[in-house]
Amino acid sequence: MKDSSQEKKRKRSEMTDNERVRDFQRKLYRKAKQEPDFRFYVLYDKIGHLHFLRESYRRVKVNRGAPGIDWMTFERIEEEGLEEFLLKLQKELKEKTYRPQPVKRVHIPKANGGTRPLGIPTIRDRVAQMSCKLVIEPIFEADFDDASFGFRPKRSAVDAVSEIKQRLKEGMTEVLDADLSKYFDTIPHDKLLKLLAMRVSDKHVIHLIKLWLKTPVIEDGKMSGGKKSKIGTPQGGVISPLLANIYLNLVDRLVRDHKAFSSVEIIRYADDFVLMSKQIGKGVIHALTSLLNRMGLVLNEDKTRLIQVRDEPFDFLGFTFHYRKSAFDEDEQYLSIHPSKFAFQKIVANIREELIYYRNRNSKETVKMLNYKLRGWLNYFTIDGVSYMGIPRRKLRIYLRDRLFRHQKRKSQRYRYAYCRRTFRRWVEKHGLVDPESYGIVGTVNA
Repeated sequence: MKDSSQEKKRKRSEMTDNERVRDFQRKLYRKAKQEPDFRFYVLYDKIGHLHFLRESYRRVKVNRGAPGIDWMTFERIEEEGLEEFLLKLQKELKEKTYRPQPVKRVHIPKANGGTRPLGIPTIRDRVAQMSCKLVIEPIFEADFDDASFGFRPKRSAVDAVSEIKQRLKEGMTEVLDADLSKYFDTIPHDKLLKLLAMRVSDKHVIHLIKLWLKTPVIEDGKMSGGKKSKIGTPQGGVISPLLANIYLNLVDRLVRDHKAFSSVEIIRYADDFVLMSKQIGKGVIHALTSLLNRMGLVLNEDKTRLIQVRDEPFDFLGFTFHYRKSAFDEDEQYLSIHPSKFAFQKIVANIREELIYYRNRNSKETVKMLNYKLRGWLNYFTIDGVSYMGIPRRKLRIYLRDRLFRHQKRKSQRYRYAYCRRTFRRWVEKHGLVDPESYGIVGTVNA
């Protein structure tokens, strides 16, 4: 028995931080799945374990991100000593003297011309939040509904889009395209904490999350929020997407189980969701509005639409879902799923802006930048057997050919037309520029 225990310890010591974290998560998930009413009571000490903190730092660094209000960067932390940084954080968590620093708020542009507030915690607070997330996420992951796809392990927008296609094929062509008004800013703290307490009885973990919910926000030198804050979780925090999913899981479950939503399916990605059915009556919309109001949430009436997809398209996660008339039979329609008009305009505008910045750079650097953007865009929107990319790929290729001609032309007042005109093809052949028409397609040169 003693030898078996020593062998187990030896094997654990040989495991990487990531393996030890995953091993612990699997145990928690199994327990939570087997006992839906079980409340976990000893979790706080795990958050401060060094292997959790090391793995948390690694994941936070992979996600990159700007520094918080203390301007501490990853480079500076490692120059001054990463081990010392983590030991100090561990001590604060262990002695329960840890207090989060204020969150820096910035605004990023939105598609409608407005801005979206984004909170940037310090790296120290991001590491602490990540460690907490690694500990509690498996518990709630066991409870989450299959209709939720955003910010979850082994789930993505690809799965959500594929699910919508499947539902449309089943005849659920009436869609309520819902939009919540300022969801992250309106989550009620008291109701969220009650949902957390239904699964986590460790008061120290609950207190830690409460500290993050009530962290002050600094914007343009002015501080707001703090202890008096009763609603909202800053977008940008590591733990915010998990908290958002925990709260909206209540909507997923009620749509699945409540008789008012009989024959209605929900597909959700974070705070974006659609209700789908063969017919969605006023009673369904009323029940959804009533449910959200009780949760302290509000439907954005200007952006929420009830659509019959066979008559008009709708956009979700950057894709347009549209029934088109068949070229062979006017009475037949086929479903087309492709990048939305805005998604195409966004990548084009982004390439145009970057090429201005790269005008004085050499060809290899410019190609490297373009490939990074093109691969990301094409990989996201190309879903085998789901999305149709023929026309978008062709349009993107035509745009690149014309834009690179202008780019090369403007580098010198004395240019050769034929030389500039061949820039796209030359960069593809010489520097490995991604050709949108062939990238990722088996059997092509650029695959």
